[in-house]
Amino acid sequence: MSLEVKITEDLKTAMKAKDQAALRTIRAVKTALQIQKTDGSGTVMDEGLEIKLIQKLIKSRKDSLEIYEKQERDDLAATEKEEIAILEKYLPAQLSIEELKPIIQEIISKTGASSMKDMGKVMGMANGQLKGQADGKSISIVVKELLG
Repeated sequence: MSLEVKITEDLKTAMKAKDQAALRTIRAVKTALQIQKTDGSGTVMDEGLEIKLIQKLIKSRKDSLEIYEKQERDDLAATEKEEIAILEKYLPAQLSIEELKPIIQEIISKTGASSMKDMGKVMGMANGQLKGQADGKSISIVVKELLG
């Protein structure tokens, strides 16, 4: 089932349940998908682009959450946390730091990386291989740990 179909079904369910947080979040995803489809670039929405779009929406909410927490705006932070939780349902299962280590160690072996100078090579290959399974920040943390 494509993301667009799943979003439409979830939107109907949220409307029936009168779940305002889910409605707000799903509408944002639906809008972002519509904008992406009609941006004139002619790119076809495949699963990879859909995952990238959801990750982008999550990242923007995490950035906002961080700001709200610094400003001690618990009401706004709670809203962002709700939306992040809803958005994460549309991503494939995320790998933990411990699960990432052996995968990235294998990538380091393949690329022959030995120092932080090679981080770009490792990050590029890791981001391609782990698309949708881990965010760039988690991958970066593990790469720095293993190369440092």
